[in-house]
This record gives sequence, C-alpha cells and structure tokens, in this order.
Amino acid sequence: MAHNPEPLTETSVVKFKNQDFRSLRDRCLSRGQLFIDDTFPAEASSIGQKLLKGKHLSKLEWKRPQDLSDDPPHFILEGASRFDIQQGRAGDCWFLAALGSLTQNPQCLQKILMDQSYSHQYAGIFRFRFWQCGQWMEVVVDDRLPVIDKNFLFVRPRRGNQEFWPCLMEKAYAKLLGSYSQIHYGYLPDALVDLTGGVVTIVNLHSSPSNLLMAVKTAVKAGSMVACATPKGLTDESEVLENGLVSQHAYTVTGAEQIRYQKGWEEIIRLWNPWGNTEWKGRWRDGSQEWEETLDPRKSQLYENKDNGEFWMSCQDFQENFSCLFICNQIPITLDHGVTPNERWRQMMFKNQVISGNMAGGHGRDTQYLFGVQEPTDGNNVVVAFTITSQSLKTEEDIFPLQFQVFKVDSQFQKFQERLPPAFFSPFRNAAQGIDYVSKCNFTKSFHLSPGTYVVVPSAHRKEVEFLLRIFLKMPDKDRNLNSSFNFRALKGSLLEENESQNSIFYRYVDQGLDIDATQLQKLLNQEFQFLTGSPEDTFSLDQCQSIVALMDLKVNGRLDQYEFARLWSRLVHCQHVFQNIQRSPGVLLSSDLWKVIESTDFLSGILVGNELLSLMTLRYSDSAGRVSFPSLVCFLIRLETMAKAFRNLSKDGKGVYLTEMEWMNLVMYG
Repeated sequence: MAHNPEPLTETSVVKFKNQDFRSLRDRCLSRGQLFIDDTFPAEASSIGQKLLKGKHLSKLEWKRPQDLSDDPPHFILEGASRFDIQQGRAGDCWFLAALGSLTQNPQCLQKILMDQSYSHQYAGIFRFRFWQCGQWMEVVVDDRLPVIDKNFLFVRPRRGNQEFWPCLMEKAYAKLLGSYSQIHYGYLPDALVDLTGGVVTIVNLHSSPSNLLMAVKTAVKAGSMVACATPKGLTDESEVLENGLVSQHAYTVTGAEQIRYQKGWEEIIRLWNPWGNTEWKGRWRDGSQEWEETLDPRKSQLYENKDNGEFWMSCQDFQENFSCLFICNQIPITLDHGVTPNERWRQMMFKNQVISGNMAGGHGRDTQYLFGVQEPTDGNNVVVAFTITSQSLKTEEDIFPLQFQVFKVDSQFQKFQERLPPAFFSPFRNAAQGIDYVSKCNFTKSFHLSPGTYVVVPSAHRKEVEFLLRIFLKMPDKDRNLNSSFNFRALKGSLLEENESQNSIFYRYVDQGLDIDATQLQKLLNQEFQFLTGSPEDTFSLDQCQSIVALMDLKVNGRLDQYEFARLWSRLVHCQHVFQNIQRSPGVLLSSDLWKVIESTDFLSGILVGNELLSLMTLRYSDSAGRVSFPSLVCFLIRLETMAKAFRNLSKDGKGVYLTEMEWMNLVMYG
C-alpha cells in the first residue's frame, strides 16, 4: 500500500511553457543576473481579480526573500515539514492540506522539491513538479513574492526560520493553474492527484467502516496521503466555529492511535490545520483533562502542547464534525472489507484521449473502452478514474464536463473486439452502479463487478474534452482459496479482527511492567503468525526471538517497550505480505527468490545486496532443500536493515568504518 510513484528522469518530465530550468539557471549564473519569469510576471494579472478585490494595489510589491529580512533565506532548513506551511490570504487550504500530507512521505516530497538551495548556484530561479493527466510537469518560477508593507500576501515562512519552499511551491502551482486566483478555493482530491499521480479513495464519515481508526493508521503508516474536510457553514466563507474547527476547510490527517484512558481504550485521530494557529477545543485538545489523566506510556511521544495547528480529537468527534476523508495512493485502497495492503491491481491507462461534445444519450457511441474481469474478488474490484486536462475546463463552469457509464457486454456482442455496434446501446440496457466522487478535474467511480466483459462509455456535455482514463482491476490472490472463509483480514498477524490493534496484542502478552522479553515475544509470534507456517517445525525459536529483540532493542536492555514493539510489528506485517506474495506454495519460500524478497521489502529501500552476500545469506537462512521459513525470513530482513543502518550511522565518509575492538565486539555479538 505504500505510495511509491514511478521514478522521474529528466527525459520523462514535460517542461511547462517550454522553460528548461538548467539552461535558464546557467544563463543567469553566467551573466551574474537573477532570473525574471516573463511567463508569470510580477503583476496583478498573476494574482487575479478574485484575490485583488479590496486590496491596496498601490502598496502591492513583489520582493525576493533576501530583500524582506536581514536574516538569510533558506529553501529547506532541517528537513521539510508541514509546520513550515502557514496559509495566507488565498483560500488554498485544499492544496496546502494535501501538501502537508505529502511531507509525511519525505521520499515522495523530495521528487517534487528536488535538491535546491539559496546557498548553492542561486540565480533566483526554482522548479517544482506536478502530475498532470498521466505525465509529470516541471514548472519554473522566479522567487519574487507578492507583499504589502512587507507582509506576505499568500503562504508565508514560519516565524523565525526563513524557509521558503512552501511559498515558492504555492507560486509554482498558481502558475500551473493560471494565477493565484485559480487556487482560491478548490477540491482536495485534485491537489492529492496533482502531487502524486495517485488515485483517491473517498470515505463518507457518516457511513464509514467500523474500523476507521485502523484504516487511517494503516494508510498513514504506509505513506498514503490522507486529508479531510469540514462541511460548509452558514455562509460561503470559512469561519472559525465555537469548537475551534473551521467550516468548509481542509485538514491533513497525520496520525491515529488507540490510547489507554481510564479503564479502557480511546480511539483518537491527529489533524493539522494549514492556518497553523487555530485548533480544536473539545476532548483530547492540547492541554485537555484527557491528556492529563491518561497513563499511556506513549504520552510523551504522541502529545505536544504547542500552538502549531496540530491537535488530537476522538474518532467519534472526528466523524461528527468532518464530512469526508480522502486517501490517495498509487493503487486504489478498498475499505469495504477492512484494510488490505497486499491487494494487487492491474492498471489500464489511456492518455491524451479526446471526445467530442453533444454525445450524451447518443446511440453511435464512438468512444469505448473494453476491459475484462477474470475472476471473482471481494469488495469493489474495479475503479474507473477520469482526469480532465486544464484546457478542457472553463473557470466559470461548475459542472464536470463529461460523464460515463459502464455496461456489461453479453455473449451475443462479445465477438466485437474493438467497438460495439449501435444496437448494443438499447434504451433498456442497464449501466453498472457504483460509488463515485466528482471534483473539478477528477471523476472516479468504484464498482463490484462479476466476471465478464465490460465497456466504459464516456460522453461530453457541450464541448470537446481531453482526458486521461485509468481503469484499475483488482487481481485475485492466487495463493488463496477464494471459496473459503479464509481471507487476509482473518489472518493472525495482519492487523487482525475489527476492533483489535497492535496495542491490544502487545498488552495481551505483557506479564508485568510495560515491555516484553524474548520468551514473551516467542509466545506472541507463534500464536499471532501461526497461519503462515508451512510445517509444524516452522515456528519462532527462542534463539530467533532473542536475536530479533537484540536487533530492535534501542535501549539495549534486552526487552521491547511499546514503541520498539510497534516498529517491529510494522516490519512483521510487511514481511508477511512479502512472504505471501512471493511464496511458491503456501508456507514455502525458495532461497532462489530472496532477491525478489529484498526488492519487494519497503524498509530495505536503498539497501544494495551483491550476489556474493546473497549466496552467503542463502547458506545462512535456508534449509538443505533451499527452503526459507517465515521465521528465518523475518530474522534475515530485520538483520539486513539493522546492519546496513549501523554502517551508515558509523561511517563518516560512506566508504568504511573504524571501530575499536570493544565497539566491534559489542556490535557483532549483541546486534
């Protein structure tokens, strides 16, 4: 489920307005000049009329960061964070909430921000990348920002840090859409898609899945973007309510936990407001009685009483006060049968498609897209997503410019491989029904379809529309008996039953105190992961559990506290997904597939393993038949991660490590 967009190369990125960053920067550097962007001039037209009403235009200036403060500006200072973002006068919380969520995934954010600086090769020019209808678009801007009396009109740097990446990225997005006025009010799903190229799952919070907490927690941990919105208030403007929330406003979801409170558990969710200083005033707010009374050992890790726009609230209050939850990922996420991160989807993509207007209800439907559902699967198994190009949109047009239907193709018409005849579209033919959402640029609909052949038929309302169509088809799990009641959610060790979490698992095996030792861990693993064993011998031994504890033991006390266990648990669940997906038959993973395992393991990203090391690991972790058990695989993957990180932490130049004899002995004998 992790969000891993395709790698970007210079050749795969389209230059917006044909502006090449490197050539423009190098020309400015050679001439000793700062870049001036004539395609997005420092004029009122780049702001737009919606945002200029009532402003003192005579005082409007465009200034570079170094001209606004005595302190030197920075592009990024000590890492990019959602707390760097401070919303200005534009109503672009929908974009900033999506951007705040993207900061939760630094690897993905870096692909958009790239390596830029105010101290190295600075020429007043910066670039950012956005996804537009199936391709990445690179947008170049100069760093002149609109101010009135040295006060920023739009996103401003956080007080005291002079960090300008959010201001410049907002400017680039405004340029992409046409002006700052074009980002004044919009749709969260559009921003989520533009920042990732993913597909959005929308959750109606008034009829949401029973295990909302685990859905949110799993999505956030997996690197998916998660955001939400409050409903409209009494007016069309965003207003601060008595409870501290803002009506018609977008927030970033930054975490979810089950926390010990009084004699039971409380489910809470953490949100961040792009305004930066307006927070929830109800239960679990900053400084609340609930935080004072909780005895949960993770309190110091979860809770900070800061006026930074981030706050906790109970899941019940969240569902009562927010209207929609949006989860964006590279592949669809289905919540109808619990969170299933190991689902596999196949994608059909149709780029640069054009449909003429006035075709709604027509019988000679020329634009058709055929696809097949091969085998039955649980829940929604087909997602159809249309994304409209910006050229096909009119500013004044509120209605989405096209609609579509999905029809099942019965046997008499299946001989038509490319285009169905007009006779197929009889007025009595029923279209498949699904759950959908529509924003300004995206129209997505999810279906549960039985095996068969289907056709997607779009139609435009009034004019020609250019679009991208993606059809996602859920693939059945070949290693699973689809006719049995055994499914992923029933697996022990896979985030378990409806209301169970890793916290309840942890506390179930704690005898005394607030941590577990290797013996307790052995009992826990052999009971929670019993379904994965290929034979009765494939259980976790005490020696393996002692090794796992040593590798995950940050405090070096021979035990795992709840935080350390949470780190281990996330790796165990991921190891389970990898084992299930690559095993040749239930419970059997071959040593020859270890290279596939390493490539598929998210927490090993960036770790390179040569053939010689892989051969040694085959000798160390497989049996005489070349078979790797699940417990052995867990020990191998966790040791590989830990040792690679240890080298990087100890190495000063990335090439070698110098250790004393005692340091060496401590590392290899315990770690």
